[in-house]
Amino acid sequence: MTALAPTQTLTPSEQRIAQHVIKGLDARGIAAATQLKPNTVNSTLRTVRWKLACPERCSLAVVAHRLLDSGQITAPTSQRPVPDLSPEQIRLLTAAAEHTLPRDIALAANLAPADLRDALDQLLADAGAQDITELVVLAHDWKLLPTEQAAHATRSGATQ
Repeated sequence: MTALAPTQTLTPSEQRIAQHVIKGLDARGIAAATQLKPNTVNSTLRTVRWKLACPERCSLAVVAHRLLDSGQITAPTSQRPVPDLSPEQIRLLTAAAEHTLPRDIALAANLAPADLRDALDQLLADAGAQDITELVVLAHDWKLLPTEQAAHATRSGATQ
């Protein structure tokens, strides 16, 4: 995993919006749930992406991963058992958490782009997730994704 750029702390209002991303809502859903105007939500999400050092148009799954990885939002606890995923599925999960474009996900997962959709559909089915964002959130709770925090702790000797 490539090292992520340092993140900036979110304000309480940004954290409230970000919490809805973790719940799997898109901008329209967040606007409806919070009674905020869609432009306000979109503006806040742009700021959240910037503070997380996410590309401007990265997917909400990538935003969720960065939120959870940075520790600014805590993954909700799932009652679902951890699925038995293959190393290839873990690699695909990691790629989907770190990349937005299908071509980039396929490349990072060592898949042919033509095979990506079927592989993602199988991964979602095996994990019992509705979409990639939910899968990323579940994967954080299940400790299936390598995190920058864990990598930093290991490099600094904090886990010894």
